[in-house]
Amino acid sequence: MGRSSTVKETQALFQSLRSAYAATPNNLKIIDVYVGFAVLTAVIQVVYMAVVGSFPFNSFLSGVLSCIGTAVLAVCLRIQVNKDNKEFKDVAPERAFADFILCNLVLHLVIMNFMG
Repeated sequence: MGRSSTVKETQALFQSLRSAYAATPNNLKIIDVYVGFAVLTAVIQVVYMAVVGSFPFNSFLSGVLSCIGTAVLAVCLRIQVNKDNKEFKDVAPERAFADFILCNLVLHLVIMNFMG
């Protein structure tokens, strides 16, 4: 009896999340897909390292840190571009994107330097 109410509450929760996410602007959805892809790529690299081995450990660390760093920077971009966020209302979306590109450039220069 308690289990069916939990299932109904879970279904109601997912339905409310789905309807709330449907109102999300497309540019934020694109950023969400990019973040998901970066995290999925990091997970695939970790699974590959667990299965095959981590002989070039610097390469493994560089790949995972690049994916996670890119995902974090994309989340920061999403926060700045979101119109509902009042903290960054003075930041233009173009400036936020330029910051994202510049930070990604610095991140990947550091990653390439770490690889050797």
